[in-house]
Amino acid sequence: MTGDPGTAPTSGDAPAPGSGPATGGGPTSSTAPASGDAPAPGPAPATGSAPTSGLPPLPKPAPATGFGRLPVGRWFTIAGAGIALAFVIAAAVTISVIEQTRETRETVIDVIDPAALRILEISNALTSQESSVRAYGRTNDDASLRGYRDAVAAEAASLRALTGLLPRMPERETVTAEVARLHQAGESWRRDYAEKLIASVPTMKTDATNKQNAPVNAARFNEIRQSLAALQGHLNELHAMGGARLEHDWRVLYLALAGVAGVLLLAGAVAVVVVRYAVLNPLAQLSGQVRAVAQGDFDHVLKVERPAELAELSGHVDAMRHRMIAEWHRVADTQRKLEEQAAELRRSNGELEQFAYVASHDLQEPLRKVASFTQMLEQRYGEQLDDRARQYIAFAVDGAKRMQLLINDLLDFSRVGRIGGERSPIDATVPLKAALNNLQARIEEAGAEVTFDELPEVHGNRSQLTQLFQNLISNAIKFHSGEPPRVHIGVRRTGEMWEFSCTDNGIGIESKYTDRIFLIFQRLHGRDAYAGTGIGLALCKKIVEYHGGRIWVDTEAADGPGTTFRWTLPPGETNE
Repeated sequence: MTGDPGTAPTSGDAPAPGSGPATGGGPTSSTAPASGDAPAPGPAPATGSAPTSGLPPLPKPAPATGFGRLPVGRWFTIAGAGIALAFVIAAAVTISVIEQTRETRETVIDVIDPAALRILEISNALTSQESSVRAYGRTNDDASLRGYRDAVAAEAASLRALTGLLPRMPERETVTAEVARLHQAGESWRRDYAEKLIASVPTMKTDATNKQNAPVNAARFNEIRQSLAALQGHLNELHAMGGARLEHDWRVLYLALAGVAGVLLLAGAVAVVVVRYAVLNPLAQLSGQVRAVAQGDFDHVLKVERPAELAELSGHVDAMRHRMIAEWHRVADTQRKLEEQAAELRRSNGELEQFAYVASHDLQEPLRKVASFTQMLEQRYGEQLDDRARQYIAFAVDGAKRMQLLINDLLDFSRVGRIGGERSPIDATVPLKAALNNLQARIEEAGAEVTFDELPEVHGNRSQLTQLFQNLISNAIKFHSGEPPRVHIGVRRTGEMWEFSCTDNGIGIESKYTDRIFLIFQRLHGRDAYAGTGIGLALCKKIVEYHGGRIWVDTEAADGPGTTFRWTLPPGETNE
């Protein structure tokens, strides 16, 4: 089955174009075919399907009226626009209230309360200054003087912090003026009393604190107390006002949030109403009408009023209902005709099966008689016949035998996939060994060596797979070169299929003939060179395709002489 360059291509077991009938035996079965070898009836033509290209278009449905003219999108657009407007208003009010509440809270917590704390610090610092300077005047102790200086510095620091809060202070001008009066009162007390007393201590010693300075101290420090009281009272009023405003803002915020929740609830309610009115109710109505038609009431009219899409859809569906009723009647008539054709096809198949029986039995009986009596004629009158007469007798016997073999091969070819073709999971080694057993005599006669890999389980028919292996191995032995035939059956997994191969060291096949050899009755050699009917590889192709695979010649497989046939088979676990 392999070839050298320049060697005539082989295999295929088919007569060359223009030659006479094929002769000799091939690897195909020679048993008498069973009856019923007529081609199996093909699948019945599908019923109920009508070409749509020639059908006229459906009539345009009547336009909707009233609210039914509004499509679903318009319903939701109108409802959504109203809901969005209400939601934007509620959201704007809520954001405004939240911002106002935040500002009020920041004013109370970050401005008024810190300002009150700074005023308290200033008050403590001034009180500490007054007590420290009087102690210094009585005792001339430097520690009291240092306490005075520290209290002055603390007052200045608190005053700077208070001044930094004034730009954000409510009633800023009034508070600023009160802070300025407090600062001025402190400066007047230090200028008129404290600094003078401190300056007189070096000369007057403990007499610095006398009755003359006491009235000044009382008058100036009383101004400080009055300024502190006014400022603290004002800050307390601002704190109370801020707290009341904050409480008011919280109440407004709660109301705004309640309004937003109400808008959301209203939006949900409106959405439910719109969906129910514009979508669900019309859908339920159309569904009920379709259900009535599905249950057999084909005269039930399909029509809904809204929305525009469903109104148009119901019109189209109703037009299709009319079309389907007309098609139903036409299909029923077609079904009746198909049943008549199927009955005629069954009758024709019965006649074909009867013909197959005749071909396998009655038609071969005359051929056997022709061959037998011709041979008997040669045996009885052989001495009276010349060489040409004996040659004519040999031609007649050979032609009868070839005709018998050709009939058997044709019947085998027609039976593939029809009679006894049930498939099941099977170890591929089983049909291979059966084929080798059938070919044992030819293998020993040719001195051939056949090897094979460990074969997997496939989904196939045992007898057909045996025929497949037997034909391929027989061809490999038949078309051998001068060397003893060497044949190897290999296998590998390719995707979802098992890929088998049959490789030999024979005379090979030219690549231009790799498709032709699988055609029935197509031979690449004359009958005188190689025997056969020209059906063997065509039968292999039909067996492989019946199993859902494909077979081909691998023109790139071998580096030297020889041919590699490859074919695919489904694995044993395939679902069919």
